[in-house]
Amino acid sequence: MIDLYYWTTPNGHKITMFLEETGLPYRILPVNIGTGAQFDPAFLAIAPNNRIPAIVDHEPKGGGEPLSVFESGAILLYLAEKTGRLLPADVRGRAQVTQWLFWQMAGLGPMAGQNHHFARYAAEKIPYAIERYVKETNRLYGVLNKRLAQRSFLAGEYSIADIACYPWIVPYEAQGQKLEDFPHLRRWFNAIHDRPATLRAYEKATAVNTQTTMTEEAKRVLFGQTAR
Repeated sequence: MIDLYYWTTPNGHKITMFLEETGLPYRILPVNIGTGAQFDPAFLAIAPNNRIPAIVDHEPKGGGEPLSVFESGAILLYLAEKTGRLLPADVRGRAQVTQWLFWQMAGLGPMAGQNHHFARYAAEKIPYAIERYVKETNRLYGVLNKRLAQRSFLAGEYSIADIACYPWIVPYEAQGQKLEDFPHLRRWFNAIHDRPATLRAYEKATAVNTQTTMTEEAKRVLFGQTAR
């Protein structure tokens, strides 16, 4: 059994998508990041960076004590290796998947995240910052579109690389993007959207989080933290 510490963010959706795709037994433990639940000492013992998602595997390979993992990319790699699913075993296939997984973690996620922040949540709308991140998001969409021009998925077969990227494309309109400008990306997006596992994962999200807008208190919690 996997305990999934989760909230309804793109990084959280990655893990429910994987778990629904593979059928690995799990239970969701909601961590409401808008109320500061991510700073609870019990959660910090599992996820010291006070970010979701995190997991505890109560049946790790090889046995022994429960094993905790934080960081969404690390979790995807861990679960793929545990199940033998969605990550090729051969060195070339694995390299294709992991490079696009790391591309998402280092590029698409952070840049789209800054796009969201300055365009949607920042108290002061700074034109330069908004333009900077909308344009960079557009560039990254172009990278995906070019990659998908001659293949169904990022590494050929559906993999954790696709699962990592998809949730960051879901809010494309809020990111100032149009999928019709990226036909290969749009085809890929629609194919993943229609997968039964994806539909189940996003249905669970609506049951976990019924708050449709971010409150001012949530913004203070999320955007006002320092080392203290």
